[in-house]
Amino acid sequence: MKYIQLCTAFFFILTTISSRAQHTNSKPRIIVLTDIENEPDDAMSLVRYLTYANQFDTEGLIATTSIHQKNKLATWRIREIVQAYKKVYSNLIQHEDGYPKAEVLLGLIKEGKADYGMQAVGKGMDSEGSQLIIDAVDNDDPRPVWVLAWGGPNCLAQALWKVKETRSQAQQKKFIAKLRIYTISDQDDSGPWIRKNFKDLFYIVSPGFHSLGGYHHATWTGISGDKFHGRFPGANFPIVDNPWLDTHIRSKGELGKQYPHMEFLMEGDSPSFMYLINNGLGNAEHPDWGSWGGRYERYQPRTEKWFLEPETRPIWTNAQDEVLGKDGSWHTGNKETIWRWREAYQNDFVARMDWTILPFEKANHPPVVNLKSAELIKAKIGDKIELDASDSTDPDGDVLHYNWFHYGEPGGYTISSGRTAEPVKITDANRAKASLTIPKAGRLGMMHLIVAVTDSGQPALTRYKRVVIDVQP
Repeated sequence: MKYIQLCTAFFFILTTISSRAQHTNSKPRIIVLTDIENEPDDAMSLVRYLTYANQFDTEGLIATTSIHQKNKLATWRIREIVQAYKKVYSNLIQHEDGYPKAEVLLGLIKEGKADYGMQAVGKGMDSEGSQLIIDAVDNDDPRPVWVLAWGGPNCLAQALWKVKETRSQAQQKKFIAKLRIYTISDQDDSGPWIRKNFKDLFYIVSPGFHSLGGYHHATWTGISGDKFHGRFPGANFPIVDNPWLDTHIRSKGELGKQYPHMEFLMEGDSPSFMYLINNGLGNAEHPDWGSWGGRYERYQPRTEKWFLEPETRPIWTNAQDEVLGKDGSWHTGNKETIWRWREAYQNDFVARMDWTILPFEKANHPPVVNLKSAELIKAKIGDKIELDASDSTDPDGDVLHYNWFHYGEPGGYTISSGRTAEPVKITDANRAKASLTIPKAGRLGMMHLIVAVTDSGQPALTRYKRVVIDVQP
């Protein structure tokens, strides 16, 4: 039975990696729900999002409400930022292909109901936003539709309510299977309703309500919440603070002018789309693998005092990583799953803001990581594994630096001490070609190795590849 289970797991991971390889250039379909103007962070996130707009197929930018902005919409602010994007589009397109024209994005700006939470869900509560969600999912495009809720998700709740009221169970199941949800905590009472009533819905969230203290416990605060909601030590805080943002983001052209000063923390909503950035690190169908947008595990969480109501089924929610901080100490927690990548994602944003004002030859561009070794390997304890990223290149001709490391938290493999931070010895870990001998394990399973390839440009940019080793008895 154990052999069958191992073979099944191996086949599943092989299928996942093969699918990822076949769809490397397949952009995620994205609908953003934003309570923009409730505070500055939504506008900040939208600026960053637009610098990555060539990586996504944006299908909707929907103004919504939230607990912080119950009865009004700020659709005008979305348009204002997209109009600034229009002014820099001709520069962005010099650096990478695929940026959508501003006119296309302007046509995708819609509104939900200007009412709070479940008060805007039910008969007669359809909106252009909820209909857009239904139309996107019904489209023949087989790719899943990612709904990213930066505010309250009642627009999504209305779409689901209507589908439940008007379609057969088989049709509902087909509709729900095509959705992927990433919400920034619970910003109204419709999120818990959705999760309770649509138990098969793929849902990433740190459950919790602001007034009950939920944001303090949320994974997304790892983006920049060191001194506010998250209140955690160890990360590089200066590079997410206003003085740094003044120098590296706000000073850069028309789009930079649209990036406001933060009141509480920088870009609390950005992890939702950073999770989907195609940098070689994450896998959208595997939140437990980890990415710039954090790492999440699927389970039914116990009821906490900051929850609006008990969770009734498994969801993708808070996980923990153990990370060596800037202070030289080890830190363990869910925020660490995001801030461990902070230098990389902030440098990347700086470079993309440079793209809005500089010609190609004066800006930096990310390296392209290519593996000559396999991405999925079967092995046993004592086997020597050869790793090779020597085919990697850089579009600017920069020198490349390599860092191979064991990402201990994803997968079942655990080294014998049981301590996730204890390193797996990788020979020549700072070279393109490296190797390791599989050490004795406390628990067998999938071992995740990452190669981070960083160029020597300014700012230094990093891309990744992941090797999954199925360690068998």
